[in-house]
Amino acid sequence: MRALLVANPAATTTSARTRDVLIHALASEMKLDTVTTEYRGHARDLGRRAAESEDIELVVALGGDGTVNEVVNGLLHNGPDPERLPRLAVVPGGSTNVFARALGLPNDAVEATGALLDALRERRERTVGLGLASGTPGSEDEAVPARWFTFCAGFGFDAGVVGRVEQQREKGKRSTHALYVRQLVRQFLEEPNRRHGTVTLERPGADPVHDLVLSIVCNTSPWTFLGNRPLYASPEASFDTALDVLALSRLSTPAAARYATQLLTSTPERGPHGKHALSLHDLTAFTLHSKVPLPFQMDGDHLGLRTSVQFTGVRRALRVIV
Repeated sequence: MRALLVANPAATTTSARTRDVLIHALASEMKLDTVTTEYRGHARDLGRRAAESEDIELVVALGGDGTVNEVVNGLLHNGPDPERLPRLAVVPGGSTNVFARALGLPNDAVEATGALLDALRERRERTVGLGLASGTPGSEDEAVPARWFTFCAGFGFDAGVVGRVEQQREKGKRSTHALYVRQLVRQFLEEPNRRHGTVTLERPGADPVHDLVLSIVCNTSPWTFLGNRPLYASPEASFDTALDVLALSRLSTPAAARYATQLLTSTPERGPHGKHALSLHDLTAFTLHSKVPLPFQMDGDHLGLRTSVQFTGVRRALRVIV
């Protein structure tokens, strides 16, 4: 079997020595081509080339959720075709690794490599659903290219937190959970729309929901991790269904404290809830509009400001080694 390993040298939790060990272990089991990413978007380009090749059967992403997202967008550049496209395998090397952990993989890169090799020998794989976000026809974001996401997207508050974290990382700060918590607090204190939401959710066959302050779109559960603690924004979300949404219509200090506590104590059976919380399950198509431009993120990657985003949940989009 011929495989392509896409390795991010800036991955937070893997050293050059660790990467060499992992590459040697994988190369002992398959014909392996290894490419180290050199620029933003390089992993996407490599994934696209693998999808268009005739002999690559497997693409291994060694890095964090951002690297995985780029590889997936490359593989699905011409649309989902799970029977034809190379399979995807993930070796976690980032600070959180939500996609890999949601698949049930160990969070340690060496252990995950061992699990990957076992899965290949035993031919264990699954076909997962993914989310697709694009510009809304007729809006000023209509020309924004469509992009796939593997585990979550956010429009508004949480995307603002992600943007703040990226700014700190550009200044040389290390990506840690403490950094995320600090930026979350700052975003809350400076959030101009937390008392009067600007977002409207529209979906076929239902009345619009107006004045939302926070909107999180989940493709799987948990939504993210705080250290080793999983946080369940939409406990019913699954790789086997379409998309789930958690939206809040109020983010005053008491409401924020209540929902933060619910999130920290969430379980696979129960997430944030209350009269100002909207939870929707298994949506194949919906749109989020805002009266003002808001931050937008996908898989933890800040993508700038948007006023409207159209979402599609695509079941059985890509084969993944588990």
